[in-house]
Amino acid sequence: MNSDALDALKDRALREAERIAEALVFASSEPVAEKLIATKLPDGVPVEAVMTRLAQSYAHRGVNLVRVGEAWAFRTAADLGFLIRQEETEIKKLSRAGLEVLSTIAYHQPVTRAEIEDVRGVATSKGTLDVLMETGWVRMRGRRRSPGRPVTYGTTPAFLDHFGLEDLRDLPGMDELKGAGLLSGRVPANFQPPVSPANDELAEDEDPITQMDLEELGLLTPMGEAED
Repeated sequence: MNSDALDALKDRALREAERIAEALVFASSEPVAEKLIATKLPDGVPVEAVMTRLAQSYAHRGVNLVRVGEAWAFRTAADLGFLIRQEETEIKKLSRAGLEVLSTIAYHQPVTRAEIEDVRGVATSKGTLDVLMETGWVRMRGRRRSPGRPVTYGTTPAFLDHFGLEDLRDLPGMDELKGAGLLSGRVPANFQPPVSPANDELAEDEDPITQMDLEELGLLTPMGEAED
C-alpha cells in the first residue's frame, strides 16, 4: 500500500472517530470525560487528535466544543450567549463571604477551613461552606495528615463548567478578582494563583475520605445511609 492510500485510510479513521466523539458529547447533558471517549474510539486512534480536530471544526460555529477539566462539552459561542433564554433553577445568590471563600478555595486547594480563615483573616461559618457544596462547585477532597485530621476542600468540574474555565490556570488574576469585588483588601500579600491546575489526585499530605470519616462528619448514618 502506497503512502497516499495509507494517509487516506488514516484520515477516514479520524473522521469516523470524530463522528463517534461528536455523538457522545452531543448526547450527554454533562461534560464527557476524555478517558470515556477514548474507550469508544477505534483501536489506535488518538483521542487527543480527534478532539482537537473536532474542536477546531466547531470553533467558528454557534456552538463550540470546549474542554472542561478532563472532559468535553458543547457550549453556546460566547458572543451569542445573550441570545439564549432558558428557564433554569435559580441558585441562591452568594454573599460576599461566600464569594471570598469560593475564590480562596479555587486558588489554594487543597485547603482546610482553618487555612481559608488564615487567608481571609476572618472566621468562616460552616453554613458558607455548606452553601458552596450545595451549588456543586466545592467538594470535600480528603483529610489533611495533621493533628485533628481537618477536611480539605477543592473545586469541582461543575465549577469549571459554570465559569467557562478549561482548568484552574484560566482563573483570573488578583487585580481582576478585586475589580469584580470577589476579594477584599483583607487578602494578604502571600495570596498567589496556583502554578499548575489542581486535579482529583490527593496531595501527599492528604488521606481519602472513608465511610467512617463520613459518619464522623455527620454525612452518613452509622448504618451507612446518606443523611437527607
